[in-house]
Amino acid sequence: MTLRDIRHIIPTVQAKLIRYEKVYEANNNIVEVKLWEVKATPDKPHGYKYSLVYIVQGERVIGYDNAEGKGDHRHYRDRIEPYRFENPRKLLEDFYLDIQEYKEGTL
Repeated sequence: MTLRDIRHIIPTVQAKLIRYEKVYEANNNIVEVKLWEVKATPDKPHGYKYSLVYIVQGERVIGYDNAEGKGDHRHYRDRIEPYRFENPRKLLEDFYLDIQEYKEGTL
């Protein structure tokens, strides 16, 4: 199989990274945000690809993403539920609010 053959199977995605941050908190928990601008598709009609995760003691406890074919959704520990994406600002607000509520024990 050649590279040309592979490109027909796995199309390349043109994406512009618009935000990346990875923060290690004092207790070694990790907050990681990745947000790209992409061409709007049926899977990503808003034109964004994203992956936001909060990791506590090596385990994802909160996550927001729109992995290929899965649409916009969020993770709370082992639970997955749909997420209504409005815009990048609201996405970040929701994510950081969830982290705050987790830390306060209300999530």
